[in-house]
Amino acid sequence: MRSSVGNLALGLVLAGGLAAASLAAAEPAAASERTYRVTITNLTRGQVITPPAVIVHRSGFKLFEVNGESSPGLAELAETGNPGPLADEVVLAPGVAAVETGAGPIPPGQSAEVVITANRRARLLSVAAMLATTNDAFAAVRGLRLPRRGGQAGTRAVAYDAGSEGNNEDCDFIPGPPCNAANARDTGTAEGFIHIHNGVHGGADLVPADQDWRNPVMQIDVAEISDGGDNDKDKDDDD
Repeated sequence: MRSSVGNLALGLVLAGGLAAASLAAAEPAAASERTYRVTITNLTRGQVITPPAVIVHRSGFKLFEVNGESSPGLAELAETGNPGPLADEVVLAPGVAAVETGAGPIPPGQSAEVVITANRRARLLSVAAMLATTNDAFAAVRGLRLPRRGGQAGTRAVAYDAGSEGNNEDCDFIPGPPCNAANARDTGTAEGFIHIHNGVHGGADLVPADQDWRNPVMQIDVAEISDGGDNDKDKDDDD
């Protein structure tokens, strides 16, 4: 009997130890993540902003470089408004911790939210979305520092030209209203590099009074809504 009692007591001690070890193993995973609410506001008077791609990353990742060439995913977003190919392209890129896409377009003067959860060591945010009534204009923020301890951060985005399609302003090549074209491309006069977009000039079907803009075109506001309980003492390559 004593042996049985002793074995039972030992079993309970071991079980308790294993349970504690399991909890300890689970805690770092929870504490290693943060969740953010990203609010995107359309600041234009006549451009619909397409569903955005929202990326949390470390400093080694660059969404694009001005004067550089657009990646296939970024060109697709800038020409058609579809963020999916860009999300698929960057999700496994070095330094990228998480990618989310918006659920729908953002009309002028309105806002949309994207919630994203990522490893707490990734401390930068990039966002890109198309200005829908253009050939290949997109708004972007690159490397916004994420807030900590329930804080907030914000910035404004200007419009870039992806350089992947000519700015013919012809409705046959423009997906946004009132054109609603289906993925046609005019690459013959494409600039071939990313630069600040020079707006709508009324060369064909677009009307500057309705579709032109002045920078900035998009407001980005970020709030940390879950910090995983860490104390921010760890350092990483973004500090």
